[in-house]
Order: sequence, then C-alpha cells, then structure tokens
Amino acid sequence: MTDKDKLIERSMPGVKRHERFAEVEHAENVGGTLKRILSYFVKERGMVLAMLSVVIFGTLCGVYAPSLQSRSIDIIAGSRSDYLPASLALMLCVYLVYSGCQLLQGLLSARISQRLVSRMRGELFGKIVELPVRYLDTHSHGDVMSRMTNDIENISTTVSQSLPSLCSGVLTIIGTVSIMLYYCWQLALLSFATVILTVAATKFLSKKVRRFSRKRQALLGQLNGTVEEMISGYRTVVAYSHQDSTTEMFCKTSDSLTKAGIRTDVFSGVMGPVMNCIGNIGFVIIAAFGGYFAVHGMISVGVISAFIVYAKQFSRPINEIAQIYGQLQTAVAGAERVFAVLDEQSEDAGGEQLADSGDAAVYFKNVNFSYEPGHPVIRDFTLTVPRGKKVALVGSTGSGKTTIVNLLMRFYDIDSGEICVDGQNLSDVSRSSLRKAVAIVLQDTVLFSDTVRNNLTYANEGATQGQIEQAAQMSRADGLIATLPHGYDTVLEAGGMNISQGQRQLLTIARAFVADPRILILDEATSNVDTRTEKMIQSAMQKIMENRTSIVIAHRLSTIRDADLIVVMDQGRILEQGNHESLLKARGKYYDLYMTQFAGFST
Repeated sequence: MTDKDKLIERSMPGVKRHERFAEVEHAENVGGTLKRILSYFVKERGMVLAMLSVVIFGTLCGVYAPSLQSRSIDIIAGSRSDYLPASLALMLCVYLVYSGCQLLQGLLSARISQRLVSRMRGELFGKIVELPVRYLDTHSHGDVMSRMTNDIENISTTVSQSLPSLCSGVLTIIGTVSIMLYYCWQLALLSFATVILTVAATKFLSKKVRRFSRKRQALLGQLNGTVEEMISGYRTVVAYSHQDSTTEMFCKTSDSLTKAGIRTDVFSGVMGPVMNCIGNIGFVIIAAFGGYFAVHGMISVGVISAFIVYAKQFSRPINEIAQIYGQLQTAVAGAERVFAVLDEQSEDAGGEQLADSGDAAVYFKNVNFSYEPGHPVIRDFTLTVPRGKKVALVGSTGSGKTTIVNLLMRFYDIDSGEICVDGQNLSDVSRSSLRKAVAIVLQDTVLFSDTVRNNLTYANEGATQGQIEQAAQMSRADGLIATLPHGYDTVLEAGGMNISQGQRQLLTIARAFVADPRILILDEATSNVDTRTEKMIQSAMQKIMENRTSIVIAHRLSTIRDADLIVVMDQGRILEQGNHESLLKARGKYYDLYMTQFAGFST
C-alpha cells in the first residue's frame, strides 16, 4: 500500500478502498449560504435592478388587470355607466404589457444566471488549482468535479428559473392582498383562511425536501467518484475480472441515489397538488360567501368575478413558491458544497525567492513527517545531497522514498526538522520559486490535451525550437515525434491516450530536459520503457544530470549503480548509505535487494 493510500485509510477509518467516496462535506448554515449567494448578485446590481423593475411593473399590471375585468362586467351588468370599449381596450393593453414583462423578465434572469454562475465557476476552478496536494489526495476527484458541474448547474437553474418566479410571486401576493382588502375585507379575510393550511403543508414538506436533496447531492458526488475511479483504472478492473463487483458497487450507489431522488421529487412534486387542493377550497369559500354578500348589496357581481381571479392569483404564486422550494433547497445544498471548497485553506504562496546560485545542494536535517498524527512516515531523516551529485533512494515499497520527494517539493510540510537548498530553509522559501528550480519525472505519466510542443514547454514556456529539438534528441523522443502525423504540432488526446505508455514516458522525460532545472528528480522515470530504450535514456540522463543535483528513486538497481551516493531506506529511516561497491561489501539491506534482482536469491 502506498503512502497516499495509507493517508486516505487513516483519514477515513473503517471505510473500505472502494467506499471512500462516501465522505462528503456538508455546510449547515443555510442563512450564511444564502447571504453569500446574494453577494454575487451585488456584482450584477445594474442588471438585477433592471430585472426587479420589470418584475415590479409586470406585477402591477397583473394585479391591475382583474380590476379592469371587474369594471367591464359591472358595465355589462348595468351597475356602472362607463364606456365599455374603452375599458376592454385598456384591459387588453394591460395584459399585453404584462406578457411582455414576463418575456423580458425571463431574458434578464437567464443573463444574470449565466454571468453569476460563470463567476462562481471561475472562482471554484481558481480555488481548486490553489488547493494543497493533501486536499486532492484525501478527497474523491469525482466528488470535486461534481461540485464544479452538477452543483453549480443546480444553482444556475434556480437563478434562471426559480428566483424570478419567487420575486414576482412575493410581489403578486402583496399586491393581490392589498386589492382584495380594499374591495371587501370580510371576503378577503375568509379567503386568507386557506393560508394557514398552505403554511403548515409547506413547512412539513420542505423539511423532507431539504433532507433528501442533500442526500441526493452527496450520493451523486459519490457516484461520480466511483465512475471516475472505474474509468481511470479500467484496465486493472478488466485484468482482474472485477467487472461484476464494480457493477454491483455502482448499482448499489445508483440505487441509493435513485431512492433519494425519488423521495426528493415526490415530496417536491406533491406540493403542487396539495396547494391546488387548498386553492380550490378558497374558491368554494369565495363562491359561497361572495354570493351572500352580493345578495345583500355589499359587493357587485364584478367584484365576485375579480375575487375569483385574485384568489387564483393569490394561490398561484404560493403554489409556485411551494413547487420551487425543492429546487431552492437543492441549489442551497449545492452552494454549500461549492462554498465548502472555496473555504478550504489555499496553499501558502508566500515566502522569499530561492536564490539562484547555479548548482544546488540539498540538506535534510532531523526531518520527521506523518500524513496523520500518530502515524509517522519519515523518522529522524538526515541526508546531504551534494551540489551537482546524483543521489539514489532505494528501499522496499512504503519505505518513504516518494514521501521524501513530496517534502522536497513542498507538496507537504514537514512536522519537524529542516530541509535546506543552498542554506535556505525551504519553510521560508515560496513554493513557486522552489518548483521553478526543480524538474520532476514521475512514474505515472501526465500529459495534457494539447500539442506535443506545448506539453514539452509546460515548465519552460520561453524555450526555443532549438532547445525543444535538442531535448527531444537527448531523451530519444525525436524518433517518436517524427512518426506523429503533425510532428511537434500533433495534438495529444487527454492523458496522451493516442500514444503508448512508454512513448508518454519519453515525452515527460523530454519535458524535464526542456525545463533545464537546477534540481532533477526522477521517480521511477524509466519504469514504463523497455530495457533497450532504458539504456538509451540512461546515457542521455547522464548528460542532463552533469553538474546538476539529482535525486533518483528506483526499484531497478541497474539504473543507479553509477550514483554518487545510494541511500537505503526502510520505514522512513536511513538504514545504510554509500556507493554501489561499498554497500555490496557491507552485505546489508542493499546487498539483499541486489541479490534478489540479479542473483535470484529470495529474501
């Protein structure tokens, strides 16, 4: 098990490897989340004010139109003596303006939604690239991507569709209540009796919606993580015939997601029918008591007609608010997850510049480190990597070799001790200046969906074509590039999937050559190439490592026989160190490792 796997196991005790994606963070402060969402609207205040103006004007038209209808009915009934065609024409104009406002409201809300979500998505991506390595090592990549895609999309949908309806609904309720009280306060109060039922039903159902919407979002992130892990490790899944177990694991998570989704949709969808039922009760009240009041001369027939329309106007926004409440809860839950990432501590970018003194010497002094407290990985590690020399770290899996590289690169900070480069304590040096001085070639190749040229100049964007071609020649990648359809301008697929694993490794080595670093780190850099190519690369590496401080991690001891210093590690400590010949004579751990590989002895 690697150090990273141990870290994940300890950060999630009791969770199996394939179940780690179940860990999902949640924020609980809904009020604070809404306040933060509103802060994004402040930056679009001009467009928000325009939309609110349209909403207010449209709501006024919607509230005023039934009054015109009541007037027209009274004219027809003979209780008013106004000019009927003028009243009908005015009512038509008001309804047309109302429809235009509805259309303009939709256009403005969609624009605000996209601008707001674009800003939020940009902030989230900017935050992700600033997160420390520890965060991405201990969190599901699929869950992080789910926050970038699904959660933000939920926010977008809510802003563009639900929020305008909420604003216009509230204003409509206020306007409608005012007009109803003006016409007949007795009938209005009787109609409002249904509000108590509406509030009680909404309160009960909203709790259910919020509970299951959060669970659905968490399970969606877990499902994305499962899929991402299966796709990235698909060859391993197939090689070990784990298709059935992987499918079973996926189906189990998918079934849980389906159940949570059904419950969320059921409780969210049932709000509409419940509100409609309550609204129909209101119509019965208006019909019964309105007729009574009309018979006794308290109101006209036109007022009863207006009250029916107003009661519908009054219940419609309440129904809409009840229906979109589930969407609002989903959006708030998604925003909580997004803000949880935004609130994570960014990697410290401060510190002094690493002095450029040519060749660099590296010193480790009494270094101790643990991924989790109480589980030390590096113990009292003291080592000097001389200026311009090649030092190899060897040892069994889990001995801490890669962790030393992580500490040197400041992917993680040490618990105690010192790591210095040319006398500068790395804890005082900015990470950016340190990493500019270091080139690293990992066992797991990483290439980007871009041209070969841009991949090679990733660490040195100012490299000339001559430097690129020289680096390709030194790394033996020039032959590969010559066979590609467009040479250096060939676009690689994501992860370089259109070339072989060994070819990808050649390009990553060439990228390190182009970087022209002061410190070179090779972590099993030739593990994915054949023996013949490995020998060619070794000769090229000798040239690039000349007058450079180099740290090499290798399991193939044949690749480090010429190292100036070989350090044998075990359980985070240095067991022995020396050159190849002296370590063989000592007949210690290195001797056992060497004999295992070249003499066939068992250990």
